[in-house]
Amino acid sequence: MRSRGWAGATPASDEEAIARILDAVDEVIAEHGSAIRLADVARRLGVTRQTVYRYFPNADALLIASAMRAVNGFIDQVLDHVSGLNDPVTAVVESISFAVENLTGDPQLESLLAQPPEGEAATSLTSDTAITFCLSVFHRLDVDWKLHGCDATALTQLAEMTLRTVQSLLTDPGQPPREGLALRRFVAQWLGPAVLHPRMTSLSIHGQDATFR
Repeated sequence: MRSRGWAGATPASDEEAIARILDAVDEVIAEHGSAIRLADVARRLGVTRQTVYRYFPNADALLIASAMRAVNGFIDQVLDHVSGLNDPVTAVVESISFAVENLTGDPQLESLLAQPPEGEAATSLTSDTAITFCLSVFHRLDVDWKLHGCDATALTQLAEMTLRTVQSLLTDPGQPPREGLALRRFVAQWLGPAVLHPRMTSLSIHGQDATFR
């Protein structure tokens, strides 16, 4: 870990450095909204932009990490809610539905997902940071992903589709907004086949192999 800067109080570890960077991000967001710059965060910490770049590649990653940290306790609630569900479709659909129902109206997420000023790119929940976070959640579910044909690539793509679904439902919940059983049926109908695709593909390949033996 680099030792220069930090306004004379060098972090004892990378973990502390990341926590302090995200604390600064939260302060900047509270004062100026989600249109933050790495330079603003670096200035608040008394470090160079290169120091912040070492941990986060851009402002989008900062926003995602800040939001993910804010809902980290909520993720524990999600995992408790779906505990014992070992069917991948049921577990993913219930996780998404529970998240959408409970995160709608969250001020930090609303700020993160708000329409950006003209000329600025919209913040995406499908950045590498967000996908890595989603994968960590998937690995904590009571689902045997290998049994259902999901290798690392398939699980990463499923994480992306899960995040795209959550972002879409949070930013445009529909008229009227779906909730309860209607929400779960909607998500299961359109995302369920994607969850099952790796296993169906695997079974199809094995069936073809058996045919040609």
